[in-house]
Amino acid sequence: MESMKLMRSVSLASSMDAITNLDAVDEMTSVQVKSFFDSAPLLKEANSISSKLSQFIDQNSSLSSMFTSILYWHVFLGSGGPRRIVCVTSGGTTVPLEQRCVRYIDNFSSGHRGATSTEYFLKSGYSVIFLSRRGTCQPYCRSLPDDPLLECFELTDDSCIQGHTILSVILYHLVDAFFGLPIDLRLTVHESQSEAVKSAIRGHHAAVSGGFLLKLPFTTIFEYLQILRLIAMSMKILGASGMFYLAAAVSDFYVPWESMAVHKIQSASGPLDMRLAQVPKMLSVLRKEWAPTAFCVSFKLETDREILLEKADSALKRYKMNAVVANELSTRKEVVILVTNSGKVSVYRENDHADVESPLIKLLVEQHSSHIEGMNA
Repeated sequence: MESMKLMRSVSLASSMDAITNLDAVDEMTSVQVKSFFDSAPLLKEANSISSKLSQFIDQNSSLSSMFTSILYWHVFLGSGGPRRIVCVTSGGTTVPLEQRCVRYIDNFSSGHRGATSTEYFLKSGYSVIFLSRRGTCQPYCRSLPDDPLLECFELTDDSCIQGHTILSVILYHLVDAFFGLPIDLRLTVHESQSEAVKSAIRGHHAAVSGGFLLKLPFTTIFEYLQILRLIAMSMKILGASGMFYLAAAVSDFYVPWESMAVHKIQSASGPLDMRLAQVPKMLSVLRKEWAPTAFCVSFKLETDREILLEKADSALKRYKMNAVVANELSTRKEVVILVTNSGKVSVYRENDHADVESPLIKLLVEQHSSHIEGMNA
């Protein structure tokens, strides 16, 4: 018990030091950040995104959310209470090579880590802003086949609707509207996929209709960083109750918008010689300016364990992260290493059929609680 108290006091002290001893964002970084945002193309639907964020945060951080969420908490969590909010970023960003983009450089990421973690955050009582790459893995969909519409459903000539009734009706109208199928055809769920489909719909519907999951999509590095800034500045009012779980694979280099070709680059022009600029390191700005008291978790992925731990330690100190999740490529689904100022902890999945995200999120929730206690002390 004494050792646990000592560890907690060390963790609290480290969290306070990270906030009170943050170095000012250096002049060069500030210039780079300003240049990036000043030259970036205008974010489409910025006003709409800001409105959604404001409504979502107000709903989930207000006292009234305790009552509006009681049904969800009773069914899925077993208790009521105010909800913390976490921003989960997921998937990889693209770097356009032309303003009217045909070609781009991609940071590949399936988005599995972010989508799975979102489910466990929701189960832990958090509300989630899910900032994800279009077309990547989504919460509650990871147990479905790659092409769920074609692989989970089949057509039948029966006049009565079979399988999951509500789902069949919705899909029938959608398919009829887009593909013009005859009126007497119906979609049914394959028996082998019925439980997975029901589970996905049940979980997604509870989270979205309950107002606990806000999904925002991005594709390019410009979209990602502009939306992340909007989210962070909106979450600033949450103070220590906010969390950032930055699992997205963010591009390190980009082509500045003003120096980018407008139209498709022609191959007849010969070899392509292009100079890429370095994407400004936004983590320091996030910690210093956008959301200085939030609990921040970043990620590192490497193929070499020694290099991985060195970079994780460096990110922890340089950007004043509260925690860094270190992933070794070959074992990332079985084990991750959580690096904090208190030390390094290897987090293993319970068995071959379990998710490593389950114990990882549990541990981060505990550390977030300690962070909040420290900030409120």
